[in-house]
Amino acid sequence: MPREQGRKVVASNRKAYHDYAILDTYEAGMVLTGTEVKSLRAGRSSLVDAFGHEKDGEIYLHGMHIPEYTQGTWTNHEPRRVRKLLLHREEIHKMLGRLRDDGVTLVPLSVYFHNGYAKVELGVAKGKKSYDKRQDMASRDAQREINRAMGRRAKGMD
Repeated sequence: MPREQGRKVVASNRKAYHDYAILDTYEAGMVLTGTEVKSLRAGRSSLVDAFGHEKDGEIYLHGMHIPEYTQGTWTNHEPRRVRKLLLHREEIHKMLGRLRDDGVTLVPLSVYFHNGYAKVELGVAKGKKSYDKRQDMASRDAQREINRAMGRRAKGMD
């Protein structure tokens, strides 16, 4: 059977873009069991409360929920187990250099299949203050109004 091509998103963490300012992004593979892959292919996963953590020079993903595979038997996996991420050594060193700053954390942004392999997009992120969030929402609303006005003008309604 030929390997699937392209990128198929399984789960995305939209709340991360609201709560954090994303400084840098990385693509990492995940060490998964067979039933975890089958459950992901069925489109079942959640990134709520998930975060990345460094231990012994390696990066691990904590708190990601992949529900048990329904047709699985005794080989089923634990839904919230800690999963090892696969990154190049240089990427890990660069990431750890950024994580040493105050208020910077590692947040998963999305889980997807890229050419048949399960991947996670990680973001090195700094938490936003409430006034930053309000400012972002205000600028987004202003941009939306500008686009509406431009659309009406282009249609000859104004």
